[in-house]
Amino acid sequence: MIAITDLLGTTHPIISAPMAGVAGGRLAHAVSAAGGLGMIGARGTSSPEWIAEQAALAGEGATPFGIGLMAWVPQLDEQIDAITSLAGLSRPKLVSVSFGDLVEPVRRLHEWGLLVACQVGNAADLEQAIEARADIIVARGGEGGGHGRDEVATDDLLAMALAATERPVLAAGGITTAADVARVMGAGAAGVWCGTPFLTCVEADNTPAARAALVAADATRYSRVHDVAQGLAWPREFGGRAVDTPFVQRWAGDEDAMTDAARAEHADGRERGDTGYTPLYAGVGVDRLTAETDAASVVRSLVDGI
Repeated sequence: MIAITDLLGTTHPIISAPMAGVAGGRLAHAVSAAGGLGMIGARGTSSPEWIAEQAALAGEGATPFGIGLMAWVPQLDEQIDAITSLAGLSRPKLVSVSFGDLVEPVRRLHEWGLLVACQVGNAADLEQAIEARADIIVARGGEGGGHGRDEVATDDLLAMALAATERPVLAAGGITTAADVARVMGAGAAGVWCGTPFLTCVEADNTPAARAALVAADATRYSRVHDVAQGLAWPREFGGRAVDTPFVQRWAGDEDAMTDAARAEHADGRERGDTGYTPLYAGVGVDRLTAETDAASVVRSLVDGI
């Protein structure tokens, strides 16, 4: 099997997750310049113009990069059209499409000669990604930050994926240190896909206040709280792991009973920049974030000694 670094044109087997709202072109470029593969995270509402702008930033200096899409969003076809129209240094090395029906979007991306990765969170997701002929499988365990499933632990999901396919499998979920990287690669992962270590990078598109709150955080919780509070249409099976704020604690597990007053409280908090209401999506390793940092330092820390 070809090494993931040769497949992606990188020095290190480190892929930064496409965290919408955090991972834009600047962060993707910085990760790739440090030898990993930086991913841009498109929101469901991201326009073709935004995609082109961020791709130009990420690809500056001929650095490889990727773009992550969400399969369930109504704008998916428009976003795929935007990606397939990119050329030159703005053409991504990898496109990920996850969280929904995979066969048709993977087929369309393959028609344009693009490598495709799919995140999977259980056996059914894995079967669908293999059926769709994804080039890379991302075994994202429940420890992962942001949206996904909370059904199977990372190490167990990695073993499941490795047993099911000969395609490269990346481990994702709760990977924040070089020891984590060494553990999963020792178990057979081709590389890692991680987001939490990059959340406090100065190149990220989040705010200094959000980065400070992530450094101060010591726990996360999986729920649908932020989606319900904001009226977002994420499918129910894909909740999100975020910093465990008092608002999340109050409504986690009781999201369907959330009141209009609670939604208004959440909106007011976000409007004034209160990080108690900001959706601070992060994995179980959030307590290892100790300071604001930069992407090159994170990449170096993840490959130290492996």
